[in-house]
Amino acid sequence: MSTVALMWEARAADGRGNELLEWARAQVLAREPVRREVFRAPQDRVLVITWWEAAEGTAADLPELPEPAADLITRAVHRWRFESVEAG
Repeated sequence: MSTVALMWEARAADGRGNELLEWARAQVLAREPVRREVFRAPQDRVLVITWWEAAEGTAADLPELPEPAADLITRAVHRWRFESVEAG
């Protein structure tokens, strides 16, 4: 079993940063992650990180946040998956 972090990042359309932040907070996943954090950054960017326990590592079938409505964002959502490794 390993810990997998899913990162979801989007940039809001001009003046809609708070709306994108609230949209991201309101999303319900098919199941609850071990942990979930929501961040904001300059240029109305929103980042959501969810942590999961998964036997298949980054290949695991895990629920992800969807794409918001096209008029709420300036570009497609960026997504990354990371697997925890032992510190050396």
